[in-house]
Amino acid sequence: MFKTARIAAVVSIAALTLAACGDRPADEADDDTKTPSASASASAPAEQVDFKACMVSDSGGFDDKSFNQTSHYGMENAAKNLGVQTGEVESQSDSEYGDNIEALVSQGCNSITTVGFLLGDATLAAAKKHKDVDFSIVDFAYDKAPKNVKGVIFNTDENSFLAGYLAAATTESGTVGTLGGMNIPTVTIFMEGFRQGVEKFNEDEGADVKVLGWDGKSGSFTDDFEDKTKGQAIAEQMIGQGADIIFPVAGPAGLGGLQAAKDADVHAIWVDTDGCVSAAEYCDILLTSVVKAMDVAVEESIKASLDGEFSNELYVGTLENGGVSLADLSADVDSEVADKISELQEQIISGDIKLG
Repeated sequence: MFKTARIAAVVSIAALTLAACGDRPADEADDDTKTPSASASASAPAEQVDFKACMVSDSGGFDDKSFNQTSHYGMENAAKNLGVQTGEVESQSDSEYGDNIEALVSQGCNSITTVGFLLGDATLAAAKKHKDVDFSIVDFAYDKAPKNVKGVIFNTDENSFLAGYLAAATTESGTVGTLGGMNIPTVTIFMEGFRQGVEKFNEDEGADVKVLGWDGKSGSFTDDFEDKTKGQAIAEQMIGQGADIIFPVAGPAGLGGLQAAKDADVHAIWVDTDGCVSAAEYCDILLTSVVKAMDVAVEESIKASLDGEFSNELYVGTLENGGVSLADLSADVDSEVADKISELQEQIISGDIKLG
């Protein structure tokens, strides 16, 4: 079995970075109320205020152990830290998004956060119709956002680049694999960053580590974010082709990829949140996780609306501002590789390494 101790936060930066939690006692790992965010507080809940913050998930649901769940933590933190009331609707299919947003408007929500690229059109339509409601949308940006719509996006190619380099430096077979949920920009940005990180390692070391599942233009997708069986089947195929590190970017469907890696006793890298917190049963195979501080961004958007300071200025999470990061590295990662990852991070922040 792989070691489960973690190397202390070699890439922990800035106030927005999610707290890297590494291994946890079993009683904590099973507690879904724990939040992974640095914004979580041990203080008493704030006094309740006359303000309602609401959220609509995409079809992956709030228990996806990924981006919906992490975004939902942001609303929970706002309830605790700011005293706001909350409401939510968990979408079962893509066709429900518009109706679900309208249902929350009818409940008197002052702020509505929608989670996921696929809610872009429905969110814009609702915002134009209900100009007295502040809307934030995770993983979407508009060319011209209305005054009451805030896009919240993340440069996940940056920390995925680090994960790709890490995978290339760690693989024993010389082959790694990645798979996506859908061929959309918020998925492929991870996969492309990962591929470029592997390329960087190959250039630096004169190596020839191969990436299965994404060639820069096309790749392997489950075509949804729910079907774990598809995710597992694709990952098993990659493992059969020699991949010993799997990088699934597919929400709940990606959990099938983790299961395939666990069954084959190979490594994996999780996305959106620290997998040693959200998917702790797979922590022993995880090299790290490519993290987005969605909970922090969501809570800050709600606070801005509560304080009357909401704007349509786009939020972009980066390595520099801590909006994206890597979780703690596994003890299976060589210390020299960990040092190199820290060095590469600084080069991305300084602009010496440019991603596109």
